[in-house]
Amino acid sequence: MNVAVFRPDDERLDEAVDLLESLDVTPVPDPMLAVRPSDTAPRQADFVVLTSKTGVELAHEAGWSPGDETVCAIGEPTAATLREYGYDVHIVPDRFSSRGLVATLADRVDGKTVEVARSDHGSDVLTDGLANAGADVHETVLYELVRPEDSGRSAELAAEGGLDGALFTSSLTVEHFLDAAEERGIRTEALEGLEDATVGTIGGPTRDTARERGIRVDVVPDTASFDLLAREAVERLRDGHDEAEV
Repeated sequence: MNVAVFRPDDERLDEAVDLLESLDVTPVPDPMLAVRPSDTAPRQADFVVLTSKTGVELAHEAGWSPGDETVCAIGEPTAATLREYGYDVHIVPDRFSSRGLVATLADRVDGKTVEVARSDHGSDVLTDGLANAGADVHETVLYELVRPEDSGRSAELAAEGGLDGALFTSSLTVEHFLDAAEERGIRTEALEGLEDATVGTIGGPTRDTARERGIRVDVVPDTASFDLLAREAVERLRDGHDEAEV
């Protein structure tokens, strides 16, 4: 069973491939995101929000040195990376998402300055939600996310009917998958191929993007974790495969 994974071509992709192999499926690594740093550090503010491991790494490389700011991580993976680089982490929401962080900060940021440091494709849910809670919000783009030139192997496989599963880890991976298919002139065929596959998305926003673009979504884990996404999708895929053989 072939399962496509779209993580950036770094240790995250290696870990995803290892996990899928441990689940006895064949990974189809097809990175749909590449990082282009801006070499910019987060500004000083009352609250500073980091939303990804990559953002933390690039902020550190750009010389970020927080003072009295309240440092917030959107989830535990981001918090772990902050601690790894020697930063204190003051707030991590129970629900690892933009909505979860807004809910956690809503009663603390009225009249405060909030710096959101992230990629150029961050969701407006976070910035709008904090602004609606009374915060003076500033956003710093730490990096751009672009599609690698050689991406699209998974779209070709889907169009040929050879893709059994696809694991989308952000709205941008959905868009880039379809862009790669469009570039090859196989968008319709790739979408048809996904109809016969088990499709998983890492969270609600990614699910919504997929559905808006005509992709049926079968699996969304309760927690935004690739490990859970992969395990739940493979379990569903295997159950469907077993039923088909009966």
